[in-house]
Amino acid sequence: MSWKHLFSEALAAAPARLHLAAHSHHLWPDATRAAQLQAWEDGVTLADHKWDKVFGEVMPAAQAGIAAELKLPSPDSLAFAPNTHEFIVRLVSGRARRPVRILSTDGEFHSFRRQSARWAESDEVVLETIATDPWDSFADRFIERAQSGEHDLIFASHVFFKTGRVFERVAELASLSRPDGPWLMIDGYHGFMAMPTDLSAIADRAFYTAGGYKYAMAGEGAAFLHVPPGFGLRPANTGWFAEFEDLTAPPGTIGYAPGGGRFLGATFDPSGLYRLAAVFDLYRREGLTTEAVAAHSAGLQRHLLDGLSGALAEAELLNPLDGRAHARYLAFKDARAPEWKKALDAEGVVTDVRDDVLRIGFGPYQDESDIDRFLGIAGKALA
Repeated sequence: MSWKHLFSEALAAAPARLHLAAHSHHLWPDATRAAQLQAWEDGVTLADHKWDKVFGEVMPAAQAGIAAELKLPSPDSLAFAPNTHEFIVRLVSGRARRPVRILSTDGEFHSFRRQSARWAESDEVVLETIATDPWDSFADRFIERAQSGEHDLIFASHVFFKTGRVFERVAELASLSRPDGPWLMIDGYHGFMAMPTDLSAIADRAFYTAGGYKYAMAGEGAAFLHVPPGFGLRPANTGWFAEFEDLTAPPGTIGYAPGGGRFLGATFDPSGLYRLAAVFDLYRREGLTTEAVAAHSAGLQRHLLDGLSGALAEAELLNPLDGRAHARYLAFKDARAPEWKKALDAEGVVTDVRDDVLRIGFGPYQDESDIDRFLGIAGKALA
């Protein structure tokens, strides 16, 4: 089983390609092309008034889809930006104390890793990172440090991008979060629409950021942030859209929109929101759910592991299928991983590598015949 018919244009664009990087640049469903064209049509037809439609129809549709997916109490807690890096910078700007004391891990994605390291270099933050290895003790070690009360911001991934390991104890971190600090920021990019995620119990305590680029299948420009009530009321890094709902404020005042809108920036390309809203609409029309796609992907993962042989079978699988919540990719650790990626590229197989970890991703546009094809190629091409 697959939903290849929903991706006919992306698959036809490169029919010889075997795309196994569904955890990175996900292929786009056909519905997003129509949405992109609609964004262009609105731009030329409505011109300046397109923003009425963006804020009045497109953004609310995207917010509603995200809120339903994450079981959030209200869509109004969500803000959008071109990328999650913008939200990281805006969030830290909301902490008054300098330097900002941040607790994080050594497994975060590059946007946070690079920015936080540069902040630490310039003494704008005091950064403490907890090693994710050994993994068996990571959660205990991280939560113990978080309980110290020594930090202004706690930043951690729900699913770690390199290893695919799932941090299943974020609720314990959320219990520590307070409006006056510390704040908890969850990087949900590798969990959002990859696995069922229910934030209802912690939505009043935790920030959560993700976007459309990966499993939401909507591409770039559609990052979002869930903002808990009472947290970060006046971020210092702010654009004029943050007062878009408060343009009648008295002259000389700096107003902020209620809800997540206070974390908006400035003028952006709204086409990503059109595509994201189209994906949610597609799911509704087709009766698709994250649970169904995750189960389908898990079946493909098992099929690959059952048929694995040769060099790849010798690698260390960092995120084995053990019955617990699982990422939508398999992470194989081996010193030969960069060479394996090059060999697979030469055969038209798209994967990706992070240092010595080869990541193979699974999605709704694949079926078992694609995995069989991969196994045949890998058995011959990898040494």
